[in-house]
Amino acid sequence: MENARRVLVTGAVGQIGSELTPALRARYGNENVVAAGHRTKPSAALREAGPFETVDVTVRADLERVVDHYAIDTVYHLAAILSATGERSPGLAWSVNMGGLYNVLEVARERKLRQVFVPSSIAAFGPETPRERTPQETVLRPRTIYGVTKVAGELLGDYYVRRYGLDVRGLRYPGIISSETPPSGGTTDYAVEIFYAAVEGKRYTCFLREDTVLPMMYMPDCIKATLDLMEADPAGLRHRCDFNVAAMSFSAEELALEIQKHVPSFVCDYRPDSRQAIADSWPQTIDDRAARAEWGWKATFDLEAMTADMLVHLGARYKKGTLWPR
Repeated sequence: MENARRVLVTGAVGQIGSELTPALRARYGNENVVAAGHRTKPSAALREAGPFETVDVTVRADLERVVDHYAIDTVYHLAAILSATGERSPGLAWSVNMGGLYNVLEVARERKLRQVFVPSSIAAFGPETPRERTPQETVLRPRTIYGVTKVAGELLGDYYVRRYGLDVRGLRYPGIISSETPPSGGTTDYAVEIFYAAVEGKRYTCFLREDTVLPMMYMPDCIKATLDLMEADPAGLRHRCDFNVAAMSFSAEELALEIQKHVPSFVCDYRPDSRQAIADSWPQTIDDRAARAEWGWKATFDLEAMTADMLVHLGARYKKGTLWPR
């Protein structure tokens, strides 16, 4: 087990945080990784395995209290309002995504913390961005408030690297698919919801067109990419807060057909809603050569492997009656 790290994970109750936190605790020790959430109730496992604190990232005093009390030196800042939710409440998205990030970076700067991880997203791209093999360096003109905050977050993180020497790093996450947490307000959530419907023997109505292709990543690869970047030698990093990372790209129909190989009775139909316009502004495939060259990124799961693994894990939980968190 590695030592000499005192870690705070904001947004620890969310989709990524709820799986990244146990991975960090396994690496650095349960008592050295503080999980922080705001409104969502943490699972018993998350709350009991190590320290848990209620933190509103828009209140700097909350962050200062926890950082000082636990002598935190590293922050994984995952607290955010996602794309679809952000379009319903743009003011809240700006307050949480930008105000919260500024507070984290200022606390880190003032206390000279060791590292800060700040995730970005493919939502940073927009309709003018090339949709095939989207380059590392490209046009960033998003059409959602979530995307606007991601672009601003990348730039702000890079500013703190250059201006203050703070070690800030980040990835442009594609859609993340998890077998452990339910959907949480993102445009790519169909790729999680569809599996729940399949294991429950239900018909699924997808909110995107069947030919909608988006970049996706399975959660184990998401965790791997995050930890690998944070452990990379800074001397090899030309980029900092905006790394493209890729794993797989598929259409909604291709995913449904792959599920039907395992669940032949599964039926999916398509009824696009307002989230279709968001998806249409995002890339279909990602060029992640910078991440591969600078810190050795390589994904493990493709569509076939991810689908099989998702159905095994969700199927086991369904049989136990624990498919949906309580």
